Amino acid sequence: MEEVKVTHITSNLSVDVVRKDIKNMHLAVYPPTGRVRIAAPLNVNDEAVRLFAISKIAWIRKHQRNFVAQDRQSPREYKQRESHYFQGKRFLLRVTEHEAPAKVELKTKTYIDLFVRPNSTLEQKQIVINDWYRAELKKLIPDLIDKWENKVGVKVSHWQVKQMKTKWGTCNIEEKRIWINLELAKKPLHCLEYIIVHEMLHLIERHHNDRFMALMDKYIPQWKFYKEELNRLPVNHGEWDY
Repeated sequence: MEEVKVTHITSNLSVDVVRKDIKNMHLAVYPPTGRVRIAAPLNVNDEAVRLFAISKIAWIRKHQRNFVAQDRQSPREYKQRESHYFQGKRFLLRVTEHEAPAKVELKTKTYIDLFVRPNSTLEQKQIVINDWYRAELKKLIPDLIDKWENKVGVKVSHWQVKQMKTKWGTCNIEEKRIWINLELAKKPLHCLEYIIVHEMLHLIERHHNDRFMALMDKYIPQWKFYKEELNRLPVNHGEWDY
């Protein structure tokens, strides 16, 4: 478990500082609130961390402003013409009541069609939509894992799609298992691929250290752009951290 120390840099800027066995300091600003985190080498003292943060204040404030301006979706109500996203594109929901099992269809560039039984609750509609998102992701993930297993030289023993509140993906290194966030069904395909590669590279390097960043640069040279794009896209009501 990482030990996080909160350091007050200025009167209105606090930073989560994590000590790791790394060579250089790494700074990150996380959506949606603009939380600041610095991973610092074990032998760097608190004052050096504070001075590093002060030198980056302009960069930190810029990214925090971007997150404040980011579009956020209020909780979905699954009603007519409500906006829903799939593979990075915006669709309007079209709800049809019918006396048959619930289903979702995507046959146009404008609408996601949701078919439900009469008097279906909001929760029931949400389950149907999420089951569809999960099925669509499961169609895409195996080919992407196969592709990158060959490129990276690792083997994923198991993968799973699940709803996660704070991570786009996670990796169990010992069991070679990765989890992909259900929300990625709503994001562009290259964002899904970026997250899959990110988690697979943890099978080579556990930590977000210089070696890990070099691997990301080698296999996904545009990864920083994809990360920023993922964080710019409309997000659901809630907390996100990656």
